Amino acid sequence: MNRRHFLLASAATAALAACASPPLAITPARKPNIVLILADDLGYGDLGAFGARAIRTPNIDRLAAEGARLTSFYASANVCTPSRAGLLTGRYPIRTGLARDVIRQTDTNGLPLSEITIAEALKPDYATAIVGKWHLGHVAPFWPPTQHGFDLFHGLPYSHDMAPLTMSAATSAGVEIIDDTPDMDRLTEQFFARGFRFIDDNKDRPFFLLLTLTAPHVPLDPHPDHAGHSAAAEYGDVVEEIDANVGRLMQKLKTLGIDNDTLVILTSDNGPWWEGSAGGLRDRKGGSGWEGGYRVPFIARQPGRIPVGLVSDSIAMNIDLLPTLASWTGAPVPDVTLDGANITSLLTQPRAPSPHDELVYFINEDVAAIRTQRFKYVVRSHYRTFLADLDGANRTDWAVLVDMQNDPEESYDVSSKHPDVLADMQARIARARATFDPLKTPAPTP
Repeated sequence: MNRRHFLLASAATAALAACASPPLAITPARKPNIVLILADDLGYGDLGAFGARAIRTPNIDRLAAEGARLTSFYASANVCTPSRAGLLTGRYPIRTGLARDVIRQTDTNGLPLSEITIAEALKPDYATAIVGKWHLGHVAPFWPPTQHGFDLFHGLPYSHDMAPLTMSAATSAGVEIIDDTPDMDRLTEQFFARGFRFIDDNKDRPFFLLLTLTAPHVPLDPHPDHAGHSAAAEYGDVVEEIDANVGRLMQKLKTLGIDNDTLVILTSDNGPWWEGSAGGLRDRKGGSGWEGGYRVPFIARQPGRIPVGLVSDSIAMNIDLLPTLASWTGAPVPDVTLDGANITSLLTQPRAPSPHDELVYFINEDVAAIRTQRFKYVVRSHYRTFLADLDGANRTDWAVLVDMQNDPEESYDVSSKHPDVLADMQARIARARATFDPLKTPAPTP
């Protein structure tokens, strides 16, 4: 029921109640639908709402203007497989065994069936689907995604720069290959179209649609309708195609009368790779403890529940989505160790503080940095051909304490100005290592 219909129904009920006995009960609002759009390698600075100049994203910018924009939101890893594991489970990827690198087409590991995903947490009330890229295991028992709480899967097993590549579809009846030579320039179009079909099929019940796009990950193959239109060349073309489809999505929700009943979220799995803008932040995808690989855009909109134009710089991470969506929908929070927190207050209350005292950044399975609301302590970086251990033996003065409030570009070490903060951060790093180092998996054979 959309908001207008709800108000009309409420008014009619109140009028009848004045002359009827006993009074009529008001039917409670339906559980909210959820559409979660996860772009692949979209940079913090690639959307107009986050400062982009060369790429035009009017529909996504409107989504932000009509909802909430979080400006200190992070992926739980700086590459895709662990980040997706963190998003789906509400747990740092090291807990799932997927923190190291990404799953390659020759690998046989995947997201353990013991992990509880957002899709599973929303059952049995929700119809659930994932459309797009999976990249959390493409062999049994980790494949297909219907093993992890999704009623429907339509998409690719891993990144579209890996081969062999097939388009697959899966339901409870099984999985089938529907295209063994998918057209790269039609992937975004196909994913949104299949998502729209899922929405049409489930418009009368609560649904959760996870749209995991391949764009703007390389290879960059713009749709013919968008090719050559952006000042940012092919990269901008594929981002502008995403934007156009977000506009179609919002129009569909309005046409179906479920716009006000639907929470729409847009974010990215990590920072930009070879192209794209990190918005002036240091480093990019695959980099170590610096912001550019982890901080990503985050937009959420649901009329009537999220205030128009809310902007928050309180720290949050994609591990927060599971507990938040559970709270948002009234679903029970899974009885497992969660690292994520409920960030409903950040989406509904101006100036609400973060529920996190700290966030941990990992480079593979190593703790790379600790972020509090104001400060960040970086202990892992890359230099030339090796991973620089900045706080190892005889290197404790190499680690960098950054004042994120005054230096978001992470240009200066302010350890000498804040010795008390430095000591606190060093203790936080020690605690994080004591917690997570025992969870490391055996290193692969070279």
